[in-house]
Amino acid sequence: MPPHDIKVEDNDMTVFEELKARGLIAQMTNEEKIQDLLDNHRTSFYIGFDATADSLHVGHFLQLVVMSRLQKAGHKPIALIGGATTMIGDPTGKTDMRKMLTREEIDHNAECFRRQMRRLVDFGEGKAVMVNNADWILPFHYMDFLREVGIHFSVNRMLTAECFKSRLEGKGLSFIEFNYMLLQSYDFLHLYRTMGCHLELGGDDQWSNIINGADLIRRVDGKDDAYGMTFTLLTTSEGKKMGKTEKGAVWLDPEKTSPYEFYQYWRNVQDADVIRCMKLLTFIPLEEIADFAKLEGSAINSAKERLAFEITKMVHGEEEAAKAQEATRALFSGGASADMPSTQLSEEDFTDGAVTVADLLLKCGLAPSKSEARRLIDQGGVFLDDEKAEGAMQKIEKSRFAGTGLIIRKGKKTHHKVSL
Repeated sequence: MPPHDIKVEDNDMTVFEELKARGLIAQMTNEEKIQDLLDNHRTSFYIGFDATADSLHVGHFLQLVVMSRLQKAGHKPIALIGGATTMIGDPTGKTDMRKMLTREEIDHNAECFRRQMRRLVDFGEGKAVMVNNADWILPFHYMDFLREVGIHFSVNRMLTAECFKSRLEGKGLSFIEFNYMLLQSYDFLHLYRTMGCHLELGGDDQWSNIINGADLIRRVDGKDDAYGMTFTLLTTSEGKKMGKTEKGAVWLDPEKTSPYEFYQYWRNVQDADVIRCMKLLTFIPLEEIADFAKLEGSAINSAKERLAFEITKMVHGEEEAAKAQEATRALFSGGASADMPSTQLSEEDFTDGAVTVADLLLKCGLAPSKSEARRLIDQGGVFLDDEKAEGAMQKIEKSRFAGTGLIIRKGKKTHHKVSL
């Protein structure tokens, strides 16, 4: 690989130094060699994405940010869509076998991934490429695969991998899932041979799969210039995985998680997590982040607002980020916004010109049942225009919903506008 003029970050750090300073790097197979690859050469690297759903989620977002950061530094990303590996399902972090998807479902999901990735990664000519491992794995005859790839894997060693150990201690591991590590390892070998890819990246839960890929290249081709690096997993200060709400995953698809809800998720992160999220997920300069880190008390809200705006802008564009920000500011100042999740009531929803708070929660989808609605209200977790609801059977007159409507708040983070 010839030397290449690698762009340094705005603060005069090299890209490798920036990754370390932001806390993005978890593990590396060879730190010295990887630093040389990233700081002194134009390097092709790959990250794999199994198409298990029709949208990427917050967990994928960190990987896309790293991909974008390295591309801006002059490197060439290879985004690998797991058209074949999705047919098996990665057992990592799962207590049960993943749902088996059809080829048609996988192809649809892969196309959705492509559209979403293009917001963060430039797939223009010579800049980044997108490949699908179905193109080289599906034509592979099973006996040939066993003889070329399987012979290099020790079952004893594989069983020491955390992804297998946890499953074997629980509900067990199917034979089809046991093949996943071999297939992912072969992906690295194939890209090394055909595209000159010398570096595989992924979340830290992928460490076992990544090091086995580099080892396969060494065993099959006799080369020791393939390396692996994992990212820090996106967790809270309490160690819980981020990207989940009461409604489920936080998706990058605006049809599954609206730009407003997406913005709200980041606007409402815990104080202890704001600075870490800024470092991991945004391009805000480290010097500016250091200034935000000095904020205390309610002043930290300005950091949360900046975090939410920057991430929403990257995923949904500046216009949607600005609309979500405006809606949130209106909410906190006591106003209302058309971008907030909303429900429109009809005459059928009223009895004698009023509706109870419990019925209103059910209508808006804020409670799954009347008993749950009563529990929320009795615990003091429901507010009507910032006034605590008095009880489940409290009646709200129809006139309260006229004009800009009424805002229901459930807990600290869930807001819903109700109008006529």
